[in-house]
Amino acid sequence: MKKFLILYYGYEIPSSDSLKAWGTWFESLGAGLVDGGNPLGAGREVLRSGEVNSIGNTPHDPTGYSIVNAESLDAAQKLLEKCPAAHGARVYEARPM
Repeated sequence: MKKFLILYYGYEIPSSDSLKAWGTWFESLGAGLVDGGNPLGAGREVLRSGEVNSIGNTPHDPTGYSIVNAESLDAAQKLLEKCPAAHGARVYEARPM
């Protein structure tokens, strides 16, 4: 099994229905769920040059994350079919070091 990082984009104020949908989706992942993650707030991009930029306030910035196990990138993508992310998600393979 490989690990995959899922970054969520878009934010909506959680309702009881959306919280229930997240719980249902996490349950459906079973042992494939490594870390359900958390919502993300404001952050900083720190460049090698020493430049620091505020991030976390645009639609292009991630608003949350999860880590899952899957056999392949295609399999990890398939896990997102019923994901209740507000606007979308990106999936990245965590490469072994």
